[in-house]
Amino acid sequence: MTINKKEILTLLEEGIFKTIMNTSHELNIDSYVVGGFVRDYYINKEIKKDIDILCIGSGINFAINVQNSIDSTKKIKIYKRFGTAMLKWKDYTVEFVGARKESYSEDTRKPEVKPGTFMDDMNRRDFTINTLAISLNKENYGELIDTFNGIDDINKGIIKTPTDSDKTFLDDPLRMLRAVRFSSQLKYKIERNTFESIKRNLNRIEILSGERISEELNKILMQDKPSNGFILLDKLNILKIILPELESLKGIEKVEGKAHKDNFYHTLEVVDNISSKTNYGISKILKIIYTKLKENNVSENTYISRERHQKCLIKTKNYLENSKKVKNYDVFAEDIRLALNEISKIYGNIDIEDILDI
Repeated sequence: MTINKKEILTLLEEGIFKTIMNTSHELNIDSYVVGGFVRDYYINKEIKKDIDILCIGSGINFAINVQNSIDSTKKIKIYKRFGTAMLKWKDYTVEFVGARKESYSEDTRKPEVKPGTFMDDMNRRDFTINTLAISLNKENYGELIDTFNGIDDINKGIIKTPTDSDKTFLDDPLRMLRAVRFSSQLKYKIERNTFESIKRNLNRIEILSGERISEELNKILMQDKPSNGFILLDKLNILKIILPELESLKGIEKVEGKAHKDNFYHTLEVVDNISSKTNYGISKILKIIYTKLKENNVSENTYISRERHQKCLIKTKNYLENSKKVKNYDVFAEDIRLALNEISKIYGNIDIEDILDI
């Protein structure tokens, strides 16, 4: 998999990039396209509508100057707390941030931030595949900058930290969940040293807010095959920390002397089956479950009583109502734990295709 200068210049034909280049030249400030825009174009030639611009200076002041060059009558969104600014151009969302250097304390994943160099900013990034940058400076416009051999890791299909893995995850343990999400999304393997480092530093997960955990779990659920992400969470011993009830479903259940499917893996099959029919997250999944529970009586060849079926129906309706107003991890996690548990109990020994004919 390769990308040449001609392809990059074609990618940068949109007027916004030339405007940024001219602003960089006028202000004598270096700027670069970074992040997912570069990564995803290299991987699958996908042009994202979200563009991240890194400048060596104030991202807010730089964005103001870019907007003035486009249309000085329009305002940009400024997020002073994060030192970022965002503007709209056609159907693109362009976010600007200044290069920064971060330092962390043990009790929080929120860093102390100081202005930094280009390399300072690359050093703070989570994985090598996210360290790719394209220059928007006149002297080397369109040059791909690959500081940590991210291209090689994309070609190898691996998720790897650019600097010391232990420090990466100790500083910000959310990166552990991001590693799983990227692995699931891109179908990449987590590189061995990175994998072992996650397992060594699991205790850091306790400093994460529930909201950030729920965001990553929902992104995993949005993948084509969510089970890949959940199985990887299990292998890394993360699942037992954030969703212990799901992890506890492992094992073959016996009912009336008959062995049934392993509830853990069968539950993940259910989630995959639903996910393949929808592009939505947990709220949509629960809605489908509720609808199917409501439509389907329990067939004679199941061991689920009609009374229990009705209880599951009521419970799932409650989960659905809660999921529409998810504001914290406790509600989200409870939806996942209880709903998946009940699905498994109901559909444990019948063909899921017969029930979820969607």
